[in-house]
Amino acid sequence: MFKKILVAMDGSDMSTKAFETALLLAGEHESMLSLVNVGKSLAIPQGMVIDSIDDVYDSMRKEGEDLLSKGKWLAESQGITVETHYVEGDPAAQIIKLAKEGHFQLIVIGSRGLGPFKEMMLGSVSHRVSQLSHCPVLIVK
Repeated sequence: MFKKILVAMDGSDMSTKAFETALLLAGEHESMLSLVNVGKSLAIPQGMVIDSIDDVYDSMRKEGEDLLSKGKWLAESQGITVETHYVEGDPAAQIIKLAKEGHFQLIVIGSRGLGPFKEMMLGSVSHRVSQLSHCPVLIVK
């Protein structure tokens, strides 16, 4: 049914649940699983001094790649074929772009991420992905 599954991971509790759900689906359907973490672009307030913006981006990249490595190890330990993607930019746009270019048949995403408005029923990223995706989107609560 779903031979290529893309799961968005940001380290939140909801993305952990989405990852666990994607693992189950991938195991049941003998699917290839792709994990994606999106490093957001930073808006630096005018007048704010940062010694090195490169250090900030390097830290975000390392954190994202560590998260992906852990997910990859867990998936491979269950016999699931997995690949990882670290990209930067707008999370919803990057997830949709990767899903379309990679011809994924399902996107699995948490209902809320690490954004500032955790109390909202449906996160803006998951909402945008579900509205703009070319393929089915499974939103995990």
